[in-house]
This record gives sequence, C-alpha cells and structure tokens, in this order.
Amino acid sequence: MRVIYGEANAVMKTVRALAKAKELGLDLVEVAPNARPPVCRIVDYGKWRYEQSKQKKDQKPKIKEKEIKFRVRIDPHDYQIKLTRAEDFLAHGHKLRMILQFRGRENAYKELGFDLMSKVRNDLLGMAHIDLEPKLNNRSILMMLSPLPKAKQKPRFRKEDEEVDWEAHEKAEADDDAAHAAEVPDDHHHDDDDHAHRGEEEE
Repeated sequence: MRVIYGEANAVMKTVRALAKAKELGLDLVEVAPNARPPVCRIVDYGKWRYEQSKQKKDQKPKIKEKEIKFRVRIDPHDYQIKLTRAEDFLAHGHKLRMILQFRGRENAYKELGFDLMSKVRNDLLGMAHIDLEPKLNNRSILMMLSPLPKAKQKPRFRKEDEEVDWEAHEKAEADDDAAHAAEVPDDHHHDDDDHAHRGEEEE
C-alpha cells in the first residue's frame, strides 16, 4: 500500500505501515481503497474524522435567498405575478425575503401594509415555512420564508403544466431593484408641493 505521513509518501507492506503508525502514536487510515496500490494515511483518527466532517459541511450547497418587494397599493394582477414568482423560487429551494416598502404618507397606513403581508403569508403557506413573521423595520415590513419539503408543497398560483420562465423572473427582479433604487420618497414631493403652495399664498 502507499502510505502518506508528514512529508513521506512511500509504498510499503501493511505490517510495516501498522508498525510505523504505532511508532508515531497515530492511526493507519485507508483513504483511497480503489487506488492501485490502495492509499493510507498515518494520522490522528479523531482529528482526521473531524476535518473530513467539516469539509463535507462546507461543501454543502448554500441555499440562495431571493427578494420580492411589495407596495401597499399593489395591483391584483401584479400581486398574482409576484406570488407566482415566489412559488417558483420556493419550489426550487430558495429562501425568500419579502419586503413591503412605504412611501411618504403611506407611513400613516401601516396597518394596510400588515394586512397585505398577512395575505401574502397565508397565500404561501402551502409552499413555505414562516421563518420571520411580518415585522416593522423603519419604513418597511419584512417577512422571511423558507421552502417546505418538496413533497409537502402545494402551489396556488403556478399551474402544474405551466413552464417556468426564469428569464422573465430575472428581468422582473432587475426591474424591481432599479425602480426602488431610483425612487424619490413621496415626502420630498409633498415638501416641494407645500413650498409651492406657500409661495402662491405669499404672492
């Protein structure tokens, strides 16, 4: 067998390899049984097992997170499109960050925002587990979802025979991000209007 320990890499008989491991106070561990000759390492077995376990854990695919944004006064058609997109993401193992953002005077109607997020929550219960219930965060409401096991998922918005258009989803995500990034809060517009009205009154 080929035996690796420290800087050494040598082919030797099993008896000699075991004797060498005993001499070093370590263990002889087979790491490539199908190789010719088989490959073994002289290591601390407990430490080796821990490192192997850690490597496997690090190699596990990380669950991707997607974000879907809402407004208080969302159009029913847009709502259905967003929920369909949410179901598609959940069906493919993505976690979801659902955000409802308030603009300007919408801040005075936070209960409407919570009503909408509650509706989103209930509509997605067949697909998702609620990791974080709707929670107010400054000018927005945040809710976190993770996908249910595939066998338990029951979509309401995506029909089984419909094909998922991932390009459309990606474009919708990009459009959402661009729209929200470019927005000027309504408060600023209202302030400008107030200044204009005051200017007219002074005239």
